[in-house]
Formats: sequence, structure tokens, C-alpha cells
Amino acid sequence: MNTIQLTVQAVTPGPDPSIVDLALAPAPWKPKPGQFVMLRPANFGQELTWGRPFSIYRCDEAGLRVVFQVIGRGTERLAALRPGDAVTVWGPLGRGFATKPETPTLFLAGGIGLAAFGLFAEEPFRLPHAQLLFGHRLPLTAYPIYHEMAQRIPCEAMRQTSSADIEAFSEELSRRIKALGPEGLVLCCGPTPMLRAVARLCLEHGVPGQVSLENRMGCGVGVCLGCVATTASGERVQTCVHGPVFDVRALTWD
Repeated sequence: MNTIQLTVQAVTPGPDPSIVDLALAPAPWKPKPGQFVMLRPANFGQELTWGRPFSIYRCDEAGLRVVFQVIGRGTERLAALRPGDAVTVWGPLGRGFATKPETPTLFLAGGIGLAAFGLFAEEPFRLPHAQLLFGHRLPLTAYPIYHEMAQRIPCEAMRQTSSADIEAFSEELSRRIKALGPEGLVLCCGPTPMLRAVARLCLEHGVPGQVSLENRMGCGVGVCLGCVATTASGERVQTCVHGPVFDVRALTWD
């Protein structure tokens, strides 16, 4: 882990202003897909002591990009940043996805969890046998990164605005996971109910799977114990250190 200070290059709200693309100056890192960073702007103040965790969407010579949804005080402050503002960044953190180029791989993304797969659209992480299924509630236009990724990865999106939509998405998840078989691999990032459903489908059909948990985090380095998850053996582990990516067999899904 490294702690550095980067300046803001751009803060770009999407067509839905709750989805924000934050571009920072380049970071001297080579993160793996699924790893994350903690961000704490210099102007957070004492009332917001902790940083905020975000998936790394891009990290290259153009800069470090994270894409997030505004849901509380911390993300509201981040969305209000301006070019030139200073941000303390520590990372890359956690364990990312484990993949092999020859393995048929299904990316399953829910909502802003889509950002966790951004690095797979870039070399050297592109997978020749990968496809992505994206479940979302906001209009698809709210997610410009979906269209970026669709230029590099075969993608399909399904919007959920009703119980019938949710049922159809669940059926599609089941169909695709079953079709992969034990030689394939499922990678998932999204809301907890989606992770739970995907994990159970992987276990039911004998398909290897990995999920990226979206637990709340305070420190990002395993000290505050604010992001613990329960393993299949009953052990409590820090998501930020032992995850955020876990094998579906490693966790309890009760």
C-alpha cells in the first residue's frame, strides 16, 4: 500500500447527476482488477474523519479514475470537488479477481458495481472469452462507462423497474451461470442481494465464482474492523484485507 496526494483533473456528473466520474492525476501503480482505493479530500474536515473506498475503474498514464454514486455526506463532498483540489489516496488495496485468459468468464455487474470491471477493458487484463451482463435501475444513459466498456467487452444490459423485470433478470442470471458449467468462471460485483443470489447459483450449478463485497469501510487496511465478513467456517475477517473479492465457497450466504 502507498499513500499519495493527487490533484483532481475533472469531476464529471453523468446524465443522472448521482453518478459521478472522478478523474485524478496519474498514480504510480499497476493495480489488478477488483482492487480498490481509499480517497480523502483535503477539505473533508474533522466531521468526516475517514476516507471512502472506491473500485479502480482506470489507472494509466492518463490518470486514476473512479466512478461512484452519491449516497451520503462523503460522496457528496467528493462530487463537489473542483479541478486542482488535493485528494489523499491510499492503495491499491485488497485482493482482486483471479482469472485466466483461457477461461470462459461471465462478468455480472449490478448498478455502480459496474466500475469494478473497468480494468478488464484494458490491457493486459482483457479476457478473450469474457462477456458482461449489467443489471441496473437507473436509465442506461446514467452509466456512460457502460458504453465505454461495451466497445471492448461484449455487453448486455437489463433494467429492473418492476418485479417482473427483477424476475426476468434472475432467470437470465440462472440461465447464463448454468450454461457456463464447471469450466467457466463467474465474477460479480453489485448489491448484496445480487451477490447472494449469484453465489447460490454458482454453488448450485458447480460453477466457480468470485464476488466483490461492497461492505462499508473506514480505514481500508484492516485496523478499524468496520468491514468484517463471515466466512463459511464462521471466522470473521476484514473485507478490506482478505477481500473485497472472495471465492463464493469462502463465505456464508445464510
